[in-house]
Amino acid sequence: MKSARTTKPHEPLEVQQLEIPKLMGPQVLVRVHSSGVCHSDIHLWDGGYEGLNGQILKTTDRGVTYPLTPGHEIAGTMVSLGDQAEGFNKNEKVIVYPWIGEGLCPACRSGEENLCDKPRSLGVYLDGGYSEFVLVPSYKYLIKIDDDLDMDAAATLSCSALTAYGAVKNADLKPNDNVVIVGTGGLGLMVIQLASAVTGARIIALDIDDDKLKTAKDSGANDIINSKKEDPVKAIMELTNNLGADAVIDFVNASKTVEIDMQFLRRAGVVLVGLFGGELKLGLVSMPTRAYRLIGSYTGTINDLVELVSLAKRGVIKPLISNRFKLDQTTQALTMLKEGKIVGRGVINP
Repeated sequence: MKSARTTKPHEPLEVQQLEIPKLMGPQVLVRVHSSGVCHSDIHLWDGGYEGLNGQILKTTDRGVTYPLTPGHEIAGTMVSLGDQAEGFNKNEKVIVYPWIGEGLCPACRSGEENLCDKPRSLGVYLDGGYSEFVLVPSYKYLIKIDDDLDMDAAATLSCSALTAYGAVKNADLKPNDNVVIVGTGGLGLMVIQLASAVTGARIIALDIDDDKLKTAKDSGANDIINSKKEDPVKAIMELTNNLGADAVIDFVNASKTVEIDMQFLRRAGVVLVGLFGGELKLGLVSMPTRAYRLIGSYTGTINDLVELVSLAKRGVIKPLISNRFKLDQTTQALTMLKEGKIVGRGVINP
């Protein structure tokens, strides 16, 4: 099988010929139709994240090994099942829940494998979907999808939409709330759809790109602000009768964006999703007096993904697929995403 692999940080991905895995026990083999291109793939390609004082947190220090086949947003068809796998048939359409845990830590025991202490996520610690086939450790990580659900859109449910859904849940939005969405890429657009559909909150989209903001407006944002052209704090205060935002969901999560978030937050919390990195200084007195909360939000549970599939089936959410690539275009795909040239979501079609 052909797989596009990150051999080492910053180097172009290589399309390599690998053996098709042999199945054991509950394992299943899925032929990949679509694999989403995610910002997390860029961090794996870069070899790290920015931490405190500009230090780089290396992916290898987190247990990532190279070469690695990236890709954790995966939709495809069943090829074969191990001798302990059940409940699926050959050629059935499925999406893969990639946030696999080791099964024994407290998070896994409570059904939150996405927060596992020793994660085994596909496309991060195990080979993922930038490939013709992917080995899934157990059939329990598969969800059947209907024939009428677009495979490219379905693939993005397992990270882009799932991360957005988890962020909306963590924001605990009410119908009369004002929520600011910072960053209107694929994740931001999805959270706008979800927040609009399931919370009724007023949505204010914040970005520095007019084209992305127009798409955000078309996706359901009530108001849009280009923070490159106007003072975001002043604009948001004017839109909220000088009260400020009830919640912020930040898909950038850089030092500068979070500092600004705190200036227009009225109460409640800032949900931090992006992985840009940096550090933050806080005025501690305001934390209790304004009941502020800083909340880290990382993907979601498999039950959340089941709920998302149901929403997608009913047309409540419609992932925006803007770019499609082949395996030999994976470096181009990551470069375009890194440079902000993908509006919506890109997918690899092996």
